[in-house]
Amino acid sequence: MSQSATAAAPGRSPQAPVLWKSQEMADRRKARYAADRRLQMYGLAGIIFALGFLAILLTTLAFTGYKAFVQTTASVEINLAAQDIDRTDIREANWRSIFRDAVRQEFPDLSRAEEREFFKIFTSSAHYLVRDRVLDNPALLDGTTTFHIPLADPLDQFAKGEVNPDLPEDQRRVSNAQLELYEVLDARGMISQPFNWGLFFNADSRFPELAGLAGAISGSFWALLVCFLISFPVGIAAAIYLEEFAPKNRWTDLIEININNLAAVPSVVFGMLGLAVFLGWFGLPRSAPFVGGLVLSLMTLPTLIIVTRASLKSVPMAIREAALGVGASKHEVIFHHVLPLAMPTVMTGTIIGLAQALGETAPLLLIGMNAFITSPPDGIFEASTALPTQIYIWADSPERGFVARTSAAILVLLGFLALMNAIAIFLRQRFERRW
Repeated sequence: MSQSATAAAPGRSPQAPVLWKSQEMADRRKARYAADRRLQMYGLAGIIFALGFLAILLTTLAFTGYKAFVQTTASVEINLAAQDIDRTDIREANWRSIFRDAVRQEFPDLSRAEEREFFKIFTSSAHYLVRDRVLDNPALLDGTTTFHIPLADPLDQFAKGEVNPDLPEDQRRVSNAQLELYEVLDARGMISQPFNWGLFFNADSRFPELAGLAGAISGSFWALLVCFLISFPVGIAAAIYLEEFAPKNRWTDLIEININNLAAVPSVVFGMLGLAVFLGWFGLPRSAPFVGGLVLSLMTLPTLIIVTRASLKSVPMAIREAALGVGASKHEVIFHHVLPLAMPTVMTGTIIGLAQALGETAPLLLIGMNAFITSPPDGIFEASTALPTQIYIWADSPERGFVARTSAAILVLLGFLALMNAIAIFLRQRFERRW
């Protein structure tokens, strides 16, 4: 084999041969290999840089939000059998007095002023919590029951180390009397910090110790359900028509261009569209998950159409030709062969589109899904909030307890997003066809 190359080195005539084993060719190979290594290093550095910022984000959120996953409570024993409670009208009993009489027994010698400080240790809705538990289980009226009452936010923050007791009393929200009473309760073993299930099962509240994400999770579920039921069939139908039936002319080219442009439109524009059309023209209820789902479906449709068309294109033409060859009609070819083969990719794109819709905040704010809702919605037409807007509400709250809850809500939202993307990856790997 010849040891020369016909390519000419820079500065030489085209006919001048260059030996492969010459120093000049060795320098060229060395430069190419060095350029390849630099490119790999740049890519690796970019990945490390991105993962570093992701680690910083998650670490910051976890360090700030982990305290919201536990709640400081005090155990209070109440002898309900000794109370004069009408079993036929439990709700109307004087639960405030019943609760205060029970906790007053722990410190019977307190003065009136000291009692006021003592009652401030517990959440202001403590008597409602006792009442609701008795309403759920009236058998508690027959004996003594231990109730775990959340402490008020200032005491909860003190128990979690967020309040410095060495500061002057006028510079902290916890008084010296409350600190002394808390220490006594702690010494008696009445203070505990169990897992805060209320973060997931309670609705929103103006008191951080009682605020939860139940309403936001329910609202996001209903909105995503409406979004899926609208965008999935409409997106697939539009993609099938454009890819399989529509003639190739300037009108279809214009439609394709507009679909691609809509996929890049900021989400706030879709929120303004929903505000003007769905709320302004059609008069649909404000803050309803149905309206939120309509807006999110408009935002998801372009992406779903693009993904579906790409998946239909990926099915080999031989599948279509074979089906036509055995006598199948055009729609049988599409719905019996092409679409089932493309469905794994379509489902993956749908889940990713829904995950993107789950994290959108701006369009939901514009249609009013940031209202203060104290109970989860019963349906798609009830006023509700969503996870992103709930995070926005808590981040704007002045109480210190909402700082940790905001980070915890972000972690919950990221968990849902990670779960949806994991499902998409599983579906792609499980049903993906390689041609």
